[in-house]
This record gives sequence, C-alpha cells and structure tokens, in this order.
Amino acid sequence: MGKYRKKVQVVVLLAVLIIGGYAIFQSFQNNDSNNLIKIGQTAPDFRLANLNNEPVALSDYIGTPLVINFWGTFCEPCIREIPSFQNQYEKWNEQGLEIIGINLSEDSLTVSNYVRKFNMTYPVVRDVDRKTEKKYGLRSYPTTFFVKSDGTLQAAVVGEMTEKQIEEHIQQLMQ
Repeated sequence: MGKYRKKVQVVVLLAVLIIGGYAIFQSFQNNDSNNLIKIGQTAPDFRLANLNNEPVALSDYIGTPLVINFWGTFCEPCIREIPSFQNQYEKWNEQGLEIIGINLSEDSLTVSNYVRKFNMTYPVVRDVDRKTEKKYGLRSYPTTFFVKSDGTLQAAVVGEMTEKQIEEHIQQLMQ
C-alpha cells in the first residue's frame, strides 16, 4: 500500500510541475509585442500630469506627428535613449514633431532630477496608476510608439533604439 501511495504522490507532483511549467512557458511565449496596440490602430487617449501637475492629453496632439516613449529611471536602456530623443526633438520640433516621455509611475522628485540631468525639453508626464501603460499593452521598457498626425500608430518599438533608428522612424513619420 505504501509503494502505491508514493507512486500516486509522484505522479501528482509531476502533473503539477508539468502544468505549472506549461503555464509559465505560455506567459513567456506571449512576447512583448503581442499585447501592444497594432499598426494602423488609433493610439489610446490618455490624460496625465506633467511635472508641473498640468494635464497633458494625447488628444492635445491631434494633427501633430508624435513620438511616445515609455521609460523609467530604473531602466538603463531607457536612460541611454534619452539624449537621442532630446537630439531628435531639437532637430524636428520646428517642423512640427512632438515627443512625449511617459514615466512609469515614479515619484516627481526622481523624474525631475533626470529631466534636469539630461536637459530634457520635451514634455514628460507620469503614469502614476499605470493605466496608460496597460492601455498601450506594455510589457517591457523602453517601448516607443510613433503616432501619425491623424492619431494612428505607424510603428511600435520594444527595446532600446539607437539615435539612427529613432531618426529613421521619425523621417517616415514626417513624410
């Protein structure tokens, strides 16, 4: 009887491990871009506060080509991208391009320090409750969306980009 009980316990344990392993595997199989908004879809609207606690909404930018960069100070690739976004903002802003940096729920002091440190002149807002992050389907950082002036998504990039890659996307956006 003891041998039979031990076999049943081993079989049950193996079944639990297999099912649990499969569930974990499936969660990793849903790669970062599966839940992102799709090319051609209208970018979800948001209303977030900037560092002066003034509201900024996506709808404020209708008619304007827009780059939306989700970032965090805890994210090394995000930090490495900031100077490239700033350079591109300075290069293209007079031609109508806007960039919005959406910080991922960090406190105002931390975000303000990074804005000063990197001389960021494009708008930075905070997604305090992470609802905007969820609307856009983010799963990793940085993630950047290139939104056409009609509000539809032209491109989405998960992960760090070089300045050349950012500029290529902006050139396509500005055509």
